[in-house]
Amino acid sequence: MRVHLCAVGRLRAGPEKALVDDYVTRFDRTGRALGLGPLTLHEVEDRKGGGMEAEADLLARAVPSGALICVLDERGRTFSSPEFATQLGHWRDGGRQDVAFLIGGADGLAPALRDRADAALSFGRMVWPHMLVRAMLTEQLYRAASILAGSPYHRV
Repeated sequence: MRVHLCAVGRLRAGPEKALVDDYVTRFDRTGRALGLGPLTLHEVEDRKGGGMEAEADLLARAVPSGALICVLDERGRTFSSPEFATQLGHWRDGGRQDVAFLIGGADGLAPALRDRADAALSFGRMVWPHMLVRAMLTEQLYRAASILAGSPYHRV
């Protein structure tokens, strides 16, 4: 199952980009044998200042046809890491070819795009900077692949 991270804004050189790049590499290496990956980043920017609606349109265009859409949203479901790994495995085992995780910009995701999603994931009730969410999500994807592979990376 191919994994797509579709996000508003571009990561510039810095600690968040270094973390994202590292975890994408780790996920691809670990996930390959499990039928997970590659993990592809799709970055979109609304250069015309159209707000959440314009960002939602750009994000929707970045999602592969037929992909399961999971939005990152504070109102979404919170998972433990093993639960998230199990969910990812269910999506894969259910025959999904693609899953797309959507991260909005500074103002979040347009309600219409949120409503259209198949799933919503939350990293808690706190609001996180959207660039940091990318690092957190890529780490959790790598952790999920490690859990599914039986690797000791995730310790209970």
